[in-house]
Amino acid sequence: MRSGVMDWQGQKLSEMLMQIMLVVHALVAFVAGYTFSSFQMMLQIFAGGVLLTTLVTVPDWPWYNRHPLKWLDPAEAEKHPKPEPPVSKKKTSKHH
Repeated sequence: MRSGVMDWQGQKLSEMLMQIMLVVHALVAFVAGYTFSSFQMMLQIFAGGVLLTTLVTVPDWPWYNRHPLKWLDPAEAEKHPKPEPPVSKKKTSKHH
């Protein structure tokens, strides 16, 4: 698999991990900041969570490429018939 090309399942997994990790880090940061009455601590914890989330979800790690798509090469694709466009079966009404 080429580097930088994440498959569809990998994109879905990355998006889900990103959302979960950001919410968990936001909750942890809020609780810690509230407990210690420190806005600075809250921001530092959340910034660390954003950094960790970025490191886990942005690079094209191998576990995001477990379901690669199998594309036909152009020579093989020409051997198969192209799909016909759907025929609409609209009823025509006659006006008298």
